[in-house]
Amino acid sequence: MRQHLADIITKAQGQTVLCVGDVMLDRFVYGTVDRISPESPVPVLRKVSTVEMPGGAGNVARNMAAMGLQVIVAGCIGNDAEGEALEASLNAHERIETRLAKVSSLETVVKTRFVASNQQLLRVDSEESSPALGISEAVLISAIEKAAKACSAVVVSDYAKGAITAATFNACLEASRKNRIPLLVDPKSPNLSVYEGAHLVKPNASELAQATGLPTSTDDQVEVALRTVAASVPGTNIVVTRAGKGMSWIENSDISHKRGEAKQVFDVSGAGDTSMAALTLGVVAGASLADSVALAVTASGLAVAKTGTATVDAEEIRTALDPAYHHLRAPILSESDAQAQVRTWKAAGLRVGFTNGCFDILHPGHLALLEEARSRCDRLIVAINTDASVKRLKGETRPINSEQNRARMLAGIGAVDAVTFFPEDTPKALIESLLPDLLVKGGDYTIETIVGASAVQANGGDVHIVKLVDGQSTTAILERSKT
Repeated sequence: MRQHLADIITKAQGQTVLCVGDVMLDRFVYGTVDRISPESPVPVLRKVSTVEMPGGAGNVARNMAAMGLQVIVAGCIGNDAEGEALEASLNAHERIETRLAKVSSLETVVKTRFVASNQQLLRVDSEESSPALGISEAVLISAIEKAAKACSAVVVSDYAKGAITAATFNACLEASRKNRIPLLVDPKSPNLSVYEGAHLVKPNASELAQATGLPTSTDDQVEVALRTVAASVPGTNIVVTRAGKGMSWIENSDISHKRGEAKQVFDVSGAGDTSMAALTLGVVAGASLADSVALAVTASGLAVAKTGTATVDAEEIRTALDPAYHHLRAPILSESDAQAQVRTWKAAGLRVGFTNGCFDILHPGHLALLEEARSRCDRLIVAINTDASVKRLKGETRPINSEQNRARMLAGIGAVDAVTFFPEDTPKALIESLLPDLLVKGGDYTIETIVGASAVQANGGDVHIVKLVDGQSTTAILERSKT
């Protein structure tokens, strides 16, 4: 493991950060496309599910909270149902507090994405073209001034949706100076000089090109653009995100590059927010800019392997920093990410299988069970008991292998497509949230005694019992549920 990077994550835990910017609601409509409309040559999306989550500055806050920081979010929402849903979603996170000004004349920004087979078909934005904050600007400035006193950094997430005016940015800058804390900016203005005084500004490659009028495709081109823009914001570190090419930065006139680490790309939505959160994590821990960028590259590589506006937590980053991670075949997912992954697989028309166990000491019987289960579905997700759950079930001397090590071993097995965890004694709640198409168990079970079987059957799925003879999958006997 790149231990010094893992130590940075630990050092940052619990510190408070103020996140100021354009909060918005991200809505994903997932479905399947089986035909073209007879009315016009466009695909017909059959809706399967709808998911909503905070986006924009709200997603930066979610990622920082997932990484272990305490976050105060300051921004503006409309006095509407979408604003209420957005505020409630943010406040539901135990590490997030909100300081949101409600603007009666403002419509809460909503970005609705229609997705089929992991492909965005269309995005519909609901927003005002030139929103005016009015008296709410003073309310927001007051919130910034008060909240910054308890913070280790101020993060500005500017999406050009109205929250970051000259006055609100100046309030962030003054709060940074007065409290002697760094100010980090994710910019939208093509004139990066308006952010002068910030400790760090993080444009993406397109924004850097727009700001300088220069190409930014190659390392050499990025270096020229970085030196050009650095002259307009003296004393500010400039970090540019470059999608799959990684990140580049200029610090004290020295330019460096860090290559991307994404193993697979499902959805780039919110990856820039994840990298901003990880940069902040490094800065508040007092890490060097190079180490902060390294964390950001690792975190954003994890984010793009997920669906929707995803978050990346501290434990995922620690796991990814372990060299052994790069040999894993399957992702290790949190419950929420497992839910999103199952939705994506189902939307693509894939049959999703599920099995579970402690898997503390892997043996040929386990492998045979997994291979047999995978042969009956298109994708297999394996859920394992957390360490605390194993200890309750098997005694104080167990588990022999930690949950992360057990997950890593399973993730390296070819029959496994994803691994997740459940903290309860049984996976009942997890199964009910995932609703796989196939539930597989080994051993001396009956359909009636399998936890979660009724929920799967009620949703039209199957339950299989695999009985192995001498641990050999070639002599497996399969019992199928009657649905």
